[in-house]
Amino acid sequence: MRANRLLAALLAIGVLAGCATRPINEPITRLDPSTGYRPYLLMPKRVSNDPHTLFVLAFSGGGTRAAAFSYGVLEELRRTEVTIGGQRRRLLDEVDLISGVSGGSFTALAYALYGERLFSEYEQRFLKRDVQGDLIERALNPLYWGKYIGGSAGRSELAAEYYDEILFDGATYADLLTKQGPVAIANGTDISTGSRFSFYQNDFDLLCSDLTKVRLSRAAATSSAVPVVLSPVTFNNYGGTCNYEYPAWVADVAKSEGRVRPSARVLKRYQEMREFQNSKDRPYIHLVDGGVADNIGMRSVLEALEAAGASAAFRADIGFGAIRRIAVIVVNARSGPKTDWDRKESPPGTFAQLLQASGVPIDRYSFETVEMMKDRQEIYGWRREILLLRAHLAGATEAEAEAGVPLPKIDLHTLDVGFDAIPEPDERAYFMNLPTSFVLPARDVDKLREVAGRLLRQSADYQSLLREFGGVPPQ
Repeated sequence: MRANRLLAALLAIGVLAGCATRPINEPITRLDPSTGYRPYLLMPKRVSNDPHTLFVLAFSGGGTRAAAFSYGVLEELRRTEVTIGGQRRRLLDEVDLISGVSGGSFTALAYALYGERLFSEYEQRFLKRDVQGDLIERALNPLYWGKYIGGSAGRSELAAEYYDEILFDGATYADLLTKQGPVAIANGTDISTGSRFSFYQNDFDLLCSDLTKVRLSRAAATSSAVPVVLSPVTFNNYGGTCNYEYPAWVADVAKSEGRVRPSARVLKRYQEMREFQNSKDRPYIHLVDGGVADNIGMRSVLEALEAAGASAAFRADIGFGAIRRIAVIVVNARSGPKTDWDRKESPPGTFAQLLQASGVPIDRYSFETVEMMKDRQEIYGWRREILLLRAHLAGATEAEAEAGVPLPKIDLHTLDVGFDAIPEPDERAYFMNLPTSFVLPARDVDKLREVAGRLLRQSADYQSLLREFGGVPPQ
C-alpha cells in the first residue's frame, strides 16, 4: 500500500511543468590515470590490510531490506577476528571493495564515508527512518515543486537532496580519496542501452567527466532510481573530448570481436564502452536503478575474471602481483513475495502490475546470476582464469602453465548469503515476503541484521574461508 501511494504521488507531480535544473557533472579536458577514485590506486594505500588477499563484497538491491541485510553482514565481519601475519585483526578490515546496487549501495557508500561511525549512526540516520514516508511528503509539498519538478531535474534529484540531508552531509567522491576503508562502487543502468554504469573514475573517464565533484547522494539516488517510480538521473556526456585511451586489455579483446568465446562478456563491455564515448550522438546519459542491469552487483566481478582469462594485458593492468587469495561474498536480499492474484478472476491493478513488472525480472535475473556463479565455481572452478593469473604471477606463458611449470597458489572463495539458505520454512517465508520499500519496522531491520550474521556463520564456504585466515566466528 505504501509503495502504491509513493508511486501515485510521484507520478502525479511528474506531469507538472517547471523550470527545475539538475546538477551538472564537470568535464575533464585530459585524463590522468594516476588520479581519481580508482580501485587500483586506492586499495594499495590501505594500512593494516593483507596485500595477498582481494576481498570483495557485492550488496544486492531491495530497498531497506537490502540495506539492513548488507549491514548485518558488515556487523558480522566486524565481530569476527582473524590472524594476518601473526596479528589478530577484524575480518571486516580485510574487505577491499564493495559493489552496491540500489538499497545495497547506501550501505556501501555510507561505510566508505563513515568508517567505524557507521555502527553507531547508520540505524537511526537511515535504516530505522521512514525514508519512503518523508519522500512522499516532499513529493506532495508544493514548496518543492518549482525546484525539482519539470525541466531536467526530475524526481530522483528530490530524493538525492533528501539523502544528502539525512545521510551523506554533502560529501562528494573527493571526500573518499583519503579514507582508509574499502572502495565503494554504486551501480546504475543506462536506460537507453541497458548497459551497466558504475560510479568510479574508470567509467566516468568514458564520459570525460570528473567523478570527484559528484555527490555521493546522487550516486545513491541513481542506483535506486526505480523506473517509473523515480526519474532517471541525467549526466552530461563529454565522451571523445579528453584523449581517452582504452585500457591495454581492450586490444586483446577487440581481436576476438568476431568470436563469442572465450571473452564474450568482456567483448560486450568493450562495445558498451565505445557507445559511452559517442557524445556526438549521445550528449546525455540517463541512468536508472542499477538492478535493471545487475541487481546483485556481481557482473563486473564475473567480467573481470573472464578478462583475466582473455587478456595478458588485463592481468598486468589490474595489479595482481601479490594476490594469493580472492574472496567474493554476494549478499543477496532477493525476495519472493506471494500474492493472492491467482485466487481472483479480476487481474491486479495498474500500480501493482507496474511494481511487479519491474521487480520480478530483476529478481529472476539475480537468481540466474548467482546460479551461474555457483555453476562456474563448482563445475569449472574458474580453472582457466585462475591458471592464467597464477602464470602471470610466475612470469610464465599459458602453454608453460598447462605443461606443469610450478606456479604460485591462488585460492578462490565465492559465497552467497541469501534468504534461500534459511532452513525453517516459516522463517524463510517471513524474510522472502518483506517488501521492497524504503521503510521497514525497526523489529524487521533488527531481524534482518541478525539473520545476516547467522547465515554467514552457518555457511560452509565461510567456515572454509575463516580457516584459511585462522579465524573462528563468534558463537
